[in-house]
Amino acid sequence: MRKKFFCYAVFIGFCVWFGGMIGFNYTINHLKTDAEAKTDAIVVLTGGSNRISEAVKLLNNGRAEQLLISGVSKGMSLDTLKKRQDVNITTSREITLDEKSTNTVENAIEAAAWVRENNIRSIRLVTSNYHMPRSMDEFRANNRQLVILAHPVYSDRVEKDWWRSWHSFALIATEYNKFLYVWFKNHLGKLRED
Repeated sequence: MRKKFFCYAVFIGFCVWFGGMIGFNYTINHLKTDAEAKTDAIVVLTGGSNRISEAVKLLNNGRAEQLLISGVSKGMSLDTLKKRQDVNITTSREITLDEKSTNTVENAIEAAAWVRENNIRSIRLVTSNYHMPRSMDEFRANNRQLVILAHPVYSDRVEKDWWRSWHSFALIATEYNKFLYVWFKNHLGKLRED
């Protein structure tokens, strides 16, 4: 009897998880942004293709007066960045490089400190679409007053039809699990505070 109950519980749990993942996948593939809106700053998280080049384009086009590139490798400089073929900096607006961050939690913490130091009230957050829900949750947890405009970047390497590619399925499933962990961590903690 217990074994049967356990099997039912596992099956129901998997169905709930899988249904949530389908919803997560739909959400990340239908994220929209206001490309014309201006914010005080742009924050881009490194780690995915096209993220930095997209953020630099936004800065070049005057969508903000400053840019924070969070999570650059040690020793990265603006001169090194300018030499990259996928990056074309045509503006003299301020660009800050953050070498301290090595993951999304640290990105949010370091960005929150930078936001406070620079009296920033609104940011455009640039990261991959699959990374956006977790990033938004971490950034909101570190500064609830900050206005955050999501600006997702879509990668050619990640299939929208994730079930057709093992790589895409593994990436989306992993990111979904990380998002669930962050959501529960931040929201259960908030309930305890209230």
